[in-house]
Amino acid sequence: MRKYEEEPNGKLIQVVCNQCKKELKVENGYLKEGCFTTDFVFGYFSKKDGTRHQLDLCEECYDKMVAQFQIPVEESDARELL
Repeated sequence: MRKYEEEPNGKLIQVVCNQCKKELKVENGYLKEGCFTTDFVFGYFSKKDGTRHQLDLCEECYDKMVAQFQIPVEESDARELL
C-alpha cells in the first residue's frame, strides 16, 4: 500500500507491506528497500472483470509467497537497475 503527498508534486511518503504491515523505508520520495509491487487490472473471462488490484509486499513476504508455488519463479539477471 502506497501513500503520496497531495498534488502538485505527489511525492511518495509511505509504503506498507499488504501482507505483514511492515513499513518499508522511504527517503525523499524514493523507496530504499526491496519491494514487490503489482498494479493489475483483471480482463474479460475472469470473475473480476475490470477490477484493479494494487499491492506491495516486502521481500520476506514475497519469498514466503513464492516458496509455496508448485512451479518455481523464473529468475534472471536484469541488465539495468532503475
